[in-house]
Amino acid sequence: MKKRVLVWDGCINVRDLGGLNTCDGRITRWGTVVRSDTPARLTEAGWSALYEYGVRTIISLHTYGMVEDDLNITPPHPDLVTVQVEIEDMTDTEFVQQSVNSDFWCTPLYYKDALQRWPARHAAAISAVAQARPGGVLFHCIRGNDRTGIIALLLLALAGVTPDDIIADYELSPDPDRDEILAREHSTIRDAILSALAGLNIDSYLSRGGVSQDELAAVRKRLLG
Repeated sequence: MKKRVLVWDGCINVRDLGGLNTCDGRITRWGTVVRSDTPARLTEAGWSALYEYGVRTIISLHTYGMVEDDLNITPPHPDLVTVQVEIEDMTDTEFVQQSVNSDFWCTPLYYKDALQRWPARHAAAISAVAQARPGGVLFHCIRGNDRTGIIALLLLALAGVTPDDIIADYELSPDPDRDEILAREHSTIRDAILSALAGLNIDSYLSRGGVSQDELAAVRKRLLG
């Protein structure tokens, strides 16, 4: 029995995006795409586990306008490719006022706004997955919760994963502070993610951001075979 939650020493929030149900009755493939907190904290044993799992591309999800030393990684294996993508913009003062100052940032309450603001930034992350070399792809931020979560949402939506399984995947990243903020706003993880998915035509959204049709097909093939 394969396990979605992976134990890589030094990281605390790693899981495979395989084993999820799609709306047309398929299951996402194991060992092809993994989400995590920052691998900068991996021990030697943790890096060995990552490499043995087949990961050969690491995509780091950054925020433009921020210095984040915890995202600086130096893989010990020379054939591990690293890619940096800035999927948010901290110089966007309206975003800072609406989502950062309100504490919505780092909860799924900011997803809908972020998707409206930055299709090109999000598309760049999806294109990086499409263009990755053979082998597994790992994408991450610092905690592995919300920048990672929004890209996971887009990848899983592109694969046709059911909303229930997209929500269940997100819920595997615990955060008591997030849950307090959601309760304060009379919302839930489910409500926030369903709101982000509502009306989202994933192909149109990513195409508008710059993902080619070949890249859309490549991501689907990676996730579904």
